[in-house]
Amino acid sequence: MTEQPPPPPPSTPPGFGPPPPQYAPQQPAGPDFTAVDKHNAIVVDAAGVAFEMYDITVDFPWPEIRSVHYKPSPNGKALMVAVVHVDGQVYECVVTARPKDRLQSWFPQLAWVLGHYRPTG
Repeated sequence: MTEQPPPPPPSTPPGFGPPPPQYAPQQPAGPDFTAVDKHNAIVVDAAGVAFEMYDITVDFPWPEIRSVHYKPSPNGKALMVAVVHVDGQVYECVVTARPKDRLQSWFPQLAWVLGHYRPTG
């Protein structure tokens, strides 16, 4: 029986090298938009769009969203946001702005965040 030479030593000493995934540097969080009232909430962030209506949450990841539309309610007191799903279904959430002036500050914030994640619409 012939003797085999010992295996070569590892190229890096133990304990060195890239950090495990849970300790690797994370990408900085992107911008987000949140509108909340007594019963409903709308969140737009890096994950997509989420509607919460009376404690029921519906998440729409960006790959499943065809488009997002928003406008003030007819009485000018609420933000209406609609998500058009890739299958053509439309989902809507309405959040009342209190005070009413808050509604006007939501529009530029929402437009900027949507433009960040969906620059083409």
